Amino acid sequence: MLMKLTGGKVYDPAHGIDGEVRDLYIREGRIIAHPHGEAVSVDQEFDCRGKVIMSGAIDMHTHIGGGKVTIARNLLPEDHRNDPVARSGLKRAGAGHSASSTLTTGYRYAEMGYTAGFEPAVLPINARQAHMEMADVPLLDVGGYVMLGSDDFFLRLLSSGVDQEVINDYVAWTVHSSQCIGLKVVNPGGISAFKFNQRSLDLDEQHQYYGVTPRGILQSLTRAVHELGIPHPLHVHGCNLGVPGNIETTLNTISGVEGLPMHLTHIQFHSYGTEGDRKFSSGAAKIAEALNKNPNITVDVGQILFGQTVTASGDSMRQYANHGHAHPNKWVCMDIECDAGCGVVPFKYRDQNFVNALQWCIGLEIFLLAEDPWRIFLTTDHPNGAPFTTYPHLIRLLMDKTFRNDRLASISPDAAALSTLGSIDREYSLYEIAIMTRAGAARLLGLHDRGHLGAGAAADITVYTEQDDKEAMFTRPDYVFKDGELIVRKGEVVKIVWGNLHTVRPEFDRAGIERRLKPYFDRYHTMAMDNFVIRDWEIEDDGRSQILVHPCRGQS
Repeated sequence: MLMKLTGGKVYDPAHGIDGEVRDLYIREGRIIAHPHGEAVSVDQEFDCRGKVIMSGAIDMHTHIGGGKVTIARNLLPEDHRNDPVARSGLKRAGAGHSASSTLTTGYRYAEMGYTAGFEPAVLPINARQAHMEMADVPLLDVGGYVMLGSDDFFLRLLSSGVDQEVINDYVAWTVHSSQCIGLKVVNPGGISAFKFNQRSLDLDEQHQYYGVTPRGILQSLTRAVHELGIPHPLHVHGCNLGVPGNIETTLNTISGVEGLPMHLTHIQFHSYGTEGDRKFSSGAAKIAEALNKNPNITVDVGQILFGQTVTASGDSMRQYANHGHAHPNKWVCMDIECDAGCGVVPFKYRDQNFVNALQWCIGLEIFLLAEDPWRIFLTTDHPNGAPFTTYPHLIRLLMDKTFRNDRLASISPDAAALSTLGSIDREYSLYEIAIMTRAGAARLLGLHDRGHLGAGAAADITVYTEQDDKEAMFTRPDYVFKDGELIVRKGEVVKIVWGNLHTVRPEFDRAGIERRLKPYFDRYHTMAMDNFVIRDWEIEDDGRSQILVHPCRGQS
């Protein structure tokens, strides 16, 4: 079957196409080159004249599967009662505003034009549950970043001074076993230190039990990811999240990896100074300057937007510190096998609260001061800064200075007075939005057949009617195609399909690292090492997902 999208204005940054009017052809779920010749017969045609065509959007950091998301769902029944999704002929019942059900997550992402989302904190020992939940998200490709850096086995290796090759083998074994596409570190060493009654752990402060520092952890893991050839750099949730003055820690973290690739996640929460009477100020200009000067660094913003949400993080140290701000007043901190952490704290961001309002300004300042849209990504750290359903609103803030300044005038005047946001004239273009939400994310993750509209790409495509109101435009696309199938028409799901799982499988010495791991599992864990490993059939037998293995650098 040959499908044609006729006369749309195409934005495809991977190929340098900036609003050119083109036709797209789709066959067997893939975009194909223009089929020249009189014998060509189009089976189905969509008139896209006057419309904008982009590849399907990719959320490279969104909490959609795993233990803490389930805890958030269970902790907030009122979130589901207040935000039901009516069951229709296609949609099954679901609900949730801040921590929506798996089904609702897929429906709402697709209805905004998203075709992929990546869970950024898969706990290795709980990875099987994370995959089961992600497999229950319809309409989206998925993938995960597996967490290391506070687990006992790694900290033992690092403190004993083993060769880097051993660390590399452990990282690769964990990525393979958890069926993930990247590696994440959360508050490096701090989650473990919290269990030894340390209530903070700065970049060069020693863990009181293992004697290692966060800087040493970051250097070791960054080097491992780079040497293994994993496309996505180490995904770093740094020290001192949310702490006034943490900008110095962030700047030292950037310099500390000595030019190796590193991705700093939800950077807004790590960009705070201590200037002013309230000892809380914006460090956005310094962070943007460091980003602009260091091409090895990429960031996603973790923009906060006002309203009720829930914070769910592996950083139990910081979540415990913040539990007094819970709204409503209930919270959870826990872990599994003492290898990581989990904290769930509901939170409401208020536009008249000085700190919240300045956080809002800081995120937007970073977006607008960063020069290279290929190295900054549109996220709210769903649901920590705001639910993902707020993305169209965030896009309008970036693209419309008048709208942005109107909102600036409505927030806490004390916060607005300390922000440079009103003096920034920059407005993002549709081309730059396509980079941040499509082409750049695909490049960062090593997804060679996603995020673009060239021949051979998967036919994940979104079609919008161009409007002055960019929030309205990006809220309700005309068409969304997933692997060549029409799944959304006029903002409503018209067909349910199941996406793919994206992984990488770096080469390593399996026998060597398993000789170390087997006695460790037998002595310390309640799960056998063989049960820890997730096999392909466990994912494929659900009848929903194909496993797409992307090559590491140096592998064919």
